[in-house]
Amino acid sequence: MTFCLSGIGSFAKLWKSNPVLLGRGHSYLSLFLTDFCGIRNQQRWFSLKTVSPQNTKATDLQIAKARYLRKDEGSNKQVSSDSSHLFLAGAAKKRSQMNPQSKDHALPPVKNTIELPTKPLNSKEWDKLKEDFKGKVNFESWISSQMAQCHSSVDVAKSLLAWVAAKNNGIVGYDLLVKYLHLCVFHKQTSEVIDVYEIMKARYKSLEPEANTLLIRGLIHSDRWREALLLLEDIKKVMTPSRKNYSDCIQGALLHQDVNIAWNLYQELLAHDLIPMLETLKAFFDFGKDIEDDHYSKKLLDILLYLRNNHLYPGESFAHSIKTWFESVPGQQWKGQFTTIQNSGQCSGCGKTIESIHLSPEEYEFLKGKIMRDVIDGGDQYKKTTPWELKRFKNFVKSCPPFDIVIDGLNVAKMFPKARESQVLLELVSQLAKQNLRLLVLGRKHMLKKSPRWRKDEMEMVREQASCFFADNISEDDPFLLYATLHSGNHCKFVTKDLMRDHKACLSDSKTQHLFFKWQQGHQLAIRNKFPGSGITFQHILSHDTVVQTTGDSWHIPYDEDLVERYSYEVPTKWLCLHRKT
Repeated sequence: MTFCLSGIGSFAKLWKSNPVLLGRGHSYLSLFLTDFCGIRNQQRWFSLKTVSPQNTKATDLQIAKARYLRKDEGSNKQVSSDSSHLFLAGAAKKRSQMNPQSKDHALPPVKNTIELPTKPLNSKEWDKLKEDFKGKVNFESWISSQMAQCHSSVDVAKSLLAWVAAKNNGIVGYDLLVKYLHLCVFHKQTSEVIDVYEIMKARYKSLEPEANTLLIRGLIHSDRWREALLLLEDIKKVMTPSRKNYSDCIQGALLHQDVNIAWNLYQELLAHDLIPMLETLKAFFDFGKDIEDDHYSKKLLDILLYLRNNHLYPGESFAHSIKTWFESVPGQQWKGQFTTIQNSGQCSGCGKTIESIHLSPEEYEFLKGKIMRDVIDGGDQYKKTTPWELKRFKNFVKSCPPFDIVIDGLNVAKMFPKARESQVLLELVSQLAKQNLRLLVLGRKHMLKKSPRWRKDEMEMVREQASCFFADNISEDDPFLLYATLHSGNHCKFVTKDLMRDHKACLSDSKTQHLFFKWQQGHQLAIRNKFPGSGITFQHILSHDTVVQTTGDSWHIPYDEDLVERYSYEVPTKWLCLHRKT
């Protein structure tokens, strides 16, 4: 390696040739860890120019996807892939692109522009770069943070540390050492990681969990991978290791063929109620290819059931690993294909019917009770109403026959800004009333006052065709909508564009939250378009549950596409269909 200081050929020699005293810097380390944990778009006084390699992964994925689409073209009709559907993956991203928000406030003017070095610098060159730096923060800490964030070359970072050591009597701050370690781990420079590891062991009796995390990740690729397990034990002395710590150790064990340690760590991770990383689960499937071991196979099937029970979706690469493993099991004759699900709920690949989205009577009663307790009666932080008004509404609902559709009147009326609110609401109510449906419209009292947006004659026509309840203007509609819909029975649907995320969060456990989301997908009517003279069109309600499922001789596994951004309230549209040949 090229290095700035003569006579020093490696990082280890740099430290051994000087009486180094590593000053432990707490504040900068803390700043560094915050910087690298996904916090982006921070306002900075500096702009950086770095040279990055071409993103070949994205290009390869686009090519692969084009091949897949050509192969699959024309084979699936009437599939549930409506790009604007409220709950399907990618819909929220497309809606945001169609309705861009106002531009963010401009960042402060750039005070200074320096270019991150792309090759090692000598002492004079580092001196010049620091002289050009006009910032008020510490230059060494700032430049090392930017280099780590931009994944600069390890050689460039090494020249920075050599310059710091030379001008400070061999003293190099702990924060700089950790940032250098970050780069070594990122670039998989295992020998450099080991050098840093030896230095840290010699200098410190114990390390922060963050440094241990980096060392674990760096050591698993070496023949000293078992020392990563010792570092994991060190973390346990002060805190529960993260799922990332377990993931790295599990992958290290599998990489070095110690499958028993890998499974033991996996069970330990689950015992801590940690959700394993999908790359960890993928590693188990990759390791199991061509292994003829019924016990190992059962554990992999248990992983798929874990995905089902926790409503987790594998990524595209993971789905390929699952398919490869099934097809490699000796004597089983599994065959897999990537496909979609039709609106009818049938798999386009094998024709089997996917599990229904609708709740069983037992599930419905359980969910109804939980929502009544946690959201309606106990969710004061999520509603703005008075106990008197809530009681008045409950009495009103109980006095009416069960409704078929409950409408969030104000929400629906404001969906088309160019149209008059009362006109939009009237069109919807009139259209549904023609189908002999019993309707409830929820609104606010201000909707009854004459105004350019709310015509009294149109609101009177709404009240003639539907039951109506108008709450105080400060009240929140959602709790009323949920109560009326659930009280009317499992057949009742509701119309709103609200995603109910606050109320889902109010539910006390993940099981209830999953049931709520399943119920929501099967009961929420979302308006797609409004065409003059032709009425309002709705998105189809999903008929199938998007969850890993099996019948014994088949598996259907929904998965996330690599290039599709899915929000937490959306579900994948692509499926892996596996069936055993008979």
